Amino acid sequence: MLFVTIYNSLPRQIHQLIFAATAWLLIMAISTLPGHAQSSDSTIPPQQLYLPLMAGGEADQHVYDSIAVQGPPIDRPPAVNGDINLSLRGFIDTDSYLGLIDIEGATDVNAPQLAAIYQPDRLPTIVANHQVYNWDWECGDIGCPADPISDPEVTLISMATTPGEELSIPRRAPDIYQGIYRALVLYATSTQLTLVYTREDTPARGYVVHMQDLAVAPALLALYQELDQAGRGRLPALRNDEPVGFAAGSSIKIAIRDTGRFMDPRSRKDWWVDYQ
Repeated sequence: MLFVTIYNSLPRQIHQLIFAATAWLLIMAISTLPGHAQSSDSTIPPQQLYLPLMAGGEADQHVYDSIAVQGPPIDRPPAVNGDINLSLRGFIDTDSYLGLIDIEGATDVNAPQLAAIYQPDRLPTIVANHQVYNWDWECGDIGCPADPISDPEVTLISMATTPGEELSIPRRAPDIYQGIYRALVLYATSTQLTLVYTREDTPARGYVVHMQDLAVAPALLALYQELDQAGRGRLPALRNDEPVGFAAGSSIKIAIRDTGRFMDPRSRKDWWVDYQ
């Protein structure tokens, strides 16, 4: 009884850490039992299977909304579209500066703010920088990766996370529908999200954010899959500060684009206003 009283008095973030640690210990214990060893070619890490079910956060029980898409659906399946499925492109590491940088030029006061991915907002440690590959649409039937994008010098960052913590979308003031919704889900898997800050089923206009290496909320993934199979006339719509999943490990990857062009996610004046 004393343990229960102490546990209930702890903050929700501590509950999530306890659940995440318990999940990991259970996975390790099960993997050592006869007949439970995973093959070396498994494509889904164990924590991506268990963590969303055990973290016990709001994203597990959240009900997500959808809105009607403006214009026609995307012209090719998102899973094989190099502009939507970032995993198709891949990336290389770069030894660029691991921190925010100052870039000259105009500033959009309504640019998405990456600090809002965390609850509460924070400036995380950037643990690695990467260059995303260009996409050659003339290669094969669906295209293929080309040379790494070198301008800007960083197009994808890995940001530190606490395993099990809830994650949200980058916050943006303008709405895309009814004064409530800020972003549309263009693509979702169990480990990645592609968001656009318009009501159009395309990454060619407006801001696009790619989130990778997270555990996407099962309800959000299920809704996306249902609407995708129904023809994409509607897609999931998200509010600021709405949970979209959990940190599946010690970092997540973030890329951001403006009207199709990959931008440097470290830019202080654009994506990290008020942070030094």
